[in-house]
Amino acid sequence: MRIRAAVKSPERDEALLQSVLVSRFMRAESFFVYCSMKSEAATDKLIAALLAAGKRVCVPRLQGGVMLAVPYGELEEGAFGIPAPRGGEDTPCDVVFAPLLAFDGRGTRLGYGGGYYDAYFASRPAAVRVGLAYAAQRADRLPREPHDVLLHAVVTEEGAEHFPNA
Repeated sequence: MRIRAAVKSPERDEALLQSVLVSRFMRAESFFVYCSMKSEAATDKLIAALLAAGKRVCVPRLQGGVMLAVPYGELEEGAFGIPAPRGGEDTPCDVVFAPLLAFDGRGTRLGYGGGYYDAYFASRPAAVRVGLAYAAQRADRLPREPHDVLLHAVVTEEGAEHFPNA
């Protein structure tokens, strides 16, 4: 988290947003996007841009220990202090933009240890799994557990990196 906090800046967040907006992921119709907090790569402008483009946007809500993708709407404080909609049904999305602490060139994602995104990825194998990060969060090689689900790509302020083994 220290690396991410040290490199976070409005300029990097804007460059990351532009990297997403010119990526092939924008061809999709529906997106599951985390609501950024603290030093995470910012998603507020991304959510606004997707909605303005007429895309369906869902955000995470924890319910009964399971992460759901629910349609974006008025947000309130949810589990772990993360903004989330009060209601809404779990809705499949074409692309999932996930937060991370680190990633490597195999598509391994180091999350926060709760396993929510890995469980979601496993339950939605057709969804394209994309991490949003700063380039400085790239590691040489991360440990991988049997339950870890690889990312298809990571988008940073430097562009998109695709992982063929995912």
